[in-house]
Amino acid sequence: MDFSKVFLKPEDDMDFMPILPLNENETDDSQDIIPDEIAILPLRNTVLFPGVVLPITVGRDKSIQAVNDAYKGDKLVGVVAQKDSNVEEPGIDDLEKIGSIAKIIKLIKMPDGGTTVIIQGRSKFFIEEITTEDPYFKARTSKITENEVPKDGDFEAYISNIKDIATNIIQQSPNLPSEATLILKNIESPVFLIHFVSSNLNTSILEKQKLLELTDIKQRAENLMELLQKELQFVELKNKVTNKTRTELDKQQRDYFLQQQLKSIKEELGGDSNSQEIKEMQKRQS
Repeated sequence: MDFSKVFLKPEDDMDFMPILPLNENETDDSQDIIPDEIAILPLRNTVLFPGVVLPITVGRDKSIQAVNDAYKGDKLVGVVAQKDSNVEEPGIDDLEKIGSIAKIIKLIKMPDGGTTVIIQGRSKFFIEEITTEDPYFKARTSKITENEVPKDGDFEAYISNIKDIATNIIQQSPNLPSEATLILKNIESPVFLIHFVSSNLNTSILEKQKLLELTDIKQRAENLMELLQKELQFVELKNKVTNKTRTELDKQQRDYFLQQQLKSIKEELGGDSNSQEIKEMQKRQS
């Protein structure tokens, strides 16, 4: 999990900002109306999932103008991930086709001239056509309808496992805030849980994009659980290596101090005349 931070660095040279969940009742996108044409906001290093709140600092001139214009209007932008985060000025072919319509909750002008926006993912959408590239990307889009949440034991088991594994990862990761477990514990909506955990998953943008593109929520839960299991295995292996290194270091330190003690004793006894007693002492302390 990337609660570490609980921080992400989505676009440009932005400061790390936290991902925060809103009231789960506000994540229902069934009544969302997507405009025929919408401004597109590319993100470098993250994927925005429906329901998730993501503060980002926008640095590109095109992106700043896009969010400013959107904030003056219906406050909606189409958020998509870049295929390659190293591309400074993405073109049409550098953008993923599937993203999330986002509502701009807050726009903050920074002293350094940058702009921070707090956005909430809403409906998933597909870019049908980029209609213009200047002064920023605009696109004609279509809404992606999600499958209904299944009411079966398998899905419930996936959700329970996702929560348990994510909690386990947090508990075994000393750098992660304990508050993250409270957040997970209090999430009741299974769909929001999947999206929230997916956002914080410590995996590649490609893997997150694959999760976003799945319309079958049960399949998304299954894939997420597999990714979480891999992350848990990595955390456990990392802890094992760390503990082994610490044990070896502790042994080296004990050996060093023991050698220093023996050296002092030998000097006080005037050489090796009492070597047998020293050896016995060494055995007792090893």
